[in-house]
Amino acid sequence: MDKLYWLDQIKLQDRAQVGDKAFYLSRIMQRGYPVVPGFVVSAEILRQFLENLNSSESLVADLPHSSLHLDVTNWRQLQQVAGRLRQEILTATVPQDWVSTIFQAAREWQTGCLILRPTLAVSTATPSMKNISGLLESVFCQCEPEAIAFALKRTWSQIFRARSLLYWQQAGINLQQINLAVLVQPVENAIASGLLRANSSGWEIEATWGLGIAIALGEVQPDVYYIQQETGVVLEQQLGNKMLAYGVDDAADGAFSQAVPKSVLTSDHTCLSTYLIQEAQQKQYALQQEYLQQIIALGTQLVSELGKTFTIKWTIAEQTTSGKLYITQVSSPQSAIPHGHLIRGIGAAGGRVVATALVIINPQQKPEQIPKGVILVVTAIAPDWLPLLQQVGGIITEQGGLTSHAAILARELGIAAVVNATSATTLIQTGERLLLDGDRGEVYRIRGEGGAGEANLSPHPLYFRSPLPLPHPSISPSPSSHLPMIATQLLVNLSQSSLIEQVQSFPVDGVGLLRSELMVLNILSGQHPNSWILGGRQAELLERWSEQIMQFARAFAPRPVFYRSLDWPQDLPSLSDNLQSSPQSMLGERGTFSYLQNPAVFELELKALASVQQAGYSNVNLLLPFVRTVEEFVFCRRKVEQALLTEVSQFQLWMMAEVPSVLFLLPEYVKAGADGISIGTNDLTQLLLGVDREQGRLAKVFNERHPAVMSAIAQLIQMAKSAGIPCSICGQAPALYPEIIDKLVEWGITSISVEPEAVERTYQAIARAEQRLILAVARRKLH
Repeated sequence: MDKLYWLDQIKLQDRAQVGDKAFYLSRIMQRGYPVVPGFVVSAEILRQFLENLNSSESLVADLPHSSLHLDVTNWRQLQQVAGRLRQEILTATVPQDWVSTIFQAAREWQTGCLILRPTLAVSTATPSMKNISGLLESVFCQCEPEAIAFALKRTWSQIFRARSLLYWQQAGINLQQINLAVLVQPVENAIASGLLRANSSGWEIEATWGLGIAIALGEVQPDVYYIQQETGVVLEQQLGNKMLAYGVDDAADGAFSQAVPKSVLTSDHTCLSTYLIQEAQQKQYALQQEYLQQIIALGTQLVSELGKTFTIKWTIAEQTTSGKLYITQVSSPQSAIPHGHLIRGIGAAGGRVVATALVIINPQQKPEQIPKGVILVVTAIAPDWLPLLQQVGGIITEQGGLTSHAAILARELGIAAVVNATSATTLIQTGERLLLDGDRGEVYRIRGEGGAGEANLSPHPLYFRSPLPLPHPSISPSPSSHLPMIATQLLVNLSQSSLIEQVQSFPVDGVGLLRSELMVLNILSGQHPNSWILGGRQAELLERWSEQIMQFARAFAPRPVFYRSLDWPQDLPSLSDNLQSSPQSMLGERGTFSYLQNPAVFELELKALASVQQAGYSNVNLLLPFVRTVEEFVFCRRKVEQALLTEVSQFQLWMMAEVPSVLFLLPEYVKAGADGISIGTNDLTQLLLGVDREQGRLAKVFNERHPAVMSAIAQLIQMAKSAGIPCSICGQAPALYPEIIDKLVEWGITSISVEPEAVERTYQAIARAEQRLILAVARRKLH
């Protein structure tokens, strides 16, 4: 456990690790409001705990990476799975150093009782994600190591209860999107506790004796006060029915102690007691006038922070001479962000950055250069922006999805990015200081000139949400010696020679996709290759092109490099001298069809590959993009033979399997000379489902895990096996959804190629999938 996150020190960028409840409390606390002190055990700790569960159950072994797609209508299965998962967690051992760290920190409060509050951050853009109050409950325990360990496991296990699993599935939330942290705070006896609900029509205060758990459990009918917001005048008050109260053991009268409900407290480690209220006290209001006025005054102050609509939970701690008012929870429709304007977007590339915004309204007017380190805010990004992107610190686009050009470029370059952020160029102004969180897909405007973590830099109007968390691009794969052996080949997708030095030491078997169109943008000087050829500069371009390819061949030799020939998309305005594609189509004259229309550039590519072979590198193969017909493939095959590439025995000619017709024509392609296929899930998905992958507003429909897409992938793998050729997959699907790797390995995929930032988690996912297959075979033999 690297560290605990103390409420008074939590920074803006810590939100995903500490959860919303703790984050909002920290914001209020750091603005000077009275909040019970506490620290957070981060969501990463739970992730580590789940990854280290030592269980032979395949369901448990893959728990951190499983989406747990259950048939929630099958209540028996749902209850069984929930019970098994919770039992595994409750019987597991929490590392002693974790428990010791928490215990030593909690001892500073000199209290005998702690409360562990689940604090959740869900990375999702689903509109069905609503109020989750009551889904996860707080756990009380004694301030002792054994009690702390058990309470921690009880808190964690709640996300796997049957009702929780049902909720996650109905809300469209995968377990990988759930970041569950635990807020640890001391518990003192309370004179009274309750809540304040504020809205534009008036305020309502609820109060009961003792701790607020009695209200949460519905065991009392609290007193209610109706307040006029503008004046703070009590318009009406109603006496509740308060027969019992909760308090800390050392202050509760043993004569009144009763059994604590098992749904709330553990019988072994509880530090609370329930005690009966004397009849005379039941007839009294829980709040003295002094405390009632304090709560009203606190609410009046919070209006300036939270707006007119919010809810807080409060407690009046019992101290030596008098009580002290504390806030225990805060929530508002604007998520405790003052006057926050919500815009939904997609977190496309992981990482967090604080920098100044540079807004470009018209993407057709590409600037000649961009200041280093800025956050670029633009409507859309075309691939020909690549040379400029090397300098930026972050990217925000109004258009695009997870497989759009901006998203793919950002992930490969390791630039934090949010795409499909509607109206971003209108809401953000050049020069404003922003915090961009590409993991959660959030962007904040920051006040002041200090660093991102300073308390005075509160989040302010901008707030984007991401459909899924992506790992931070700076995470490097573990040394190969620490990784298990795998049989399925793992390859990497690349285009930038600047990444070669970093990536060549990764535990990969080669380059599964060398994107030529992004690679050569660095050498074209903003001109289409046709312009170079027509201008008599073919020799110069050939030399540059050959050298680019040779850098990859040299670095990865003898490992194979699959060079994908040019697949010009439609939106390359500055390179469109001789491209006649429709400006709004993801199809157009792309792929091998364009080679038939204008073979000069393709022939130049083949000459460049031949130059690499002549330099002594036999590890470069050719991958044909977007092949529509067998006739197109035959044309390209002839060109390859004329360039003498097939004279090198190791050379292989592959094709992308991304146009759905390949599902019917693959045997014909093999007869025509296809040595292998690589499944491109991005195009295959958009063509099978009829969804433009560049349209972020259709992100929910663009589902690479759709049964039709998965069935097509399974069919292609089986057809390749029957034809005796290798089958790889190089789209975004395996990197974005590691759970499908189980199926790919089971179906017999030859290799999987992913972005550099996804190498380690993909390696581990392949290893788990292969181990499960081996285990399944062993079990069948035993039976």
